[in-house]
Amino acid sequence: MFYEDVGQKVAENNDNPDNKKIEYDYKSGGQTSWIMSMLPTLLMIGLMIVFGIFIMRRMNSAMGTDKTMGFGKAKVKKADDKKKTTFADVAGADEEKEEMQEIVEFLKDPKKFSELGAHIPKGVLLVGPPGTGKTLLARAVAGEAGVPFFSISGSDFVEMFVGVGASRVRDLFGEAKKNAPAIIFIDEID
Repeated sequence: MFYEDVGQKVAENNDNPDNKKIEYDYKSGGQTSWIMSMLPTLLMIGLMIVFGIFIMRRMNSAMGTDKTMGFGKAKVKKADDKKKTTFADVAGADEEKEEMQEIVEFLKDPKKFSELGAHIPKGVLLVGPPGTGKTLLARAVAGEAGVPFFSISGSDFVEMFVGVGASRVRDLFGEAKKNAPAIIFIDEID
């Protein structure tokens, strides 16, 4: 029961002559402003928002996605320009080195081959078991030709979300176009 109701009931009781009179001292609490009445609600909503932001940031940092804007960006590794790998660093694989030497010549002097009507190869597929030197051979081609070497794993293109893999492919090729001519090495395509 509210205080206003109690005061009203006492007044009704005292108006009835059959009832015993009740003495009371009733003071109204006064009106509170609407801001003061809404303040606890606003504080709770604010605390919930701050707590939600805190939890989301913790989850993002735990998952390694601190950079939300870079979610679909390719994790391209550009080889260090200071460490040039050459064919002298590749032991064995003499036949493969000879084949790759032709590609190096294409990359060094494309006009010479285009005058003869030859086209620069758009890609080379290196196949073999792990540890046979496919990556080293590709780095050697880039080092001999003096072009940038971009390396990325094929598993970086496979994502749970639609469009992320395609976005990473576009980023990779965009980065390579900025540094053209360049070699893009996509490892572990299986």
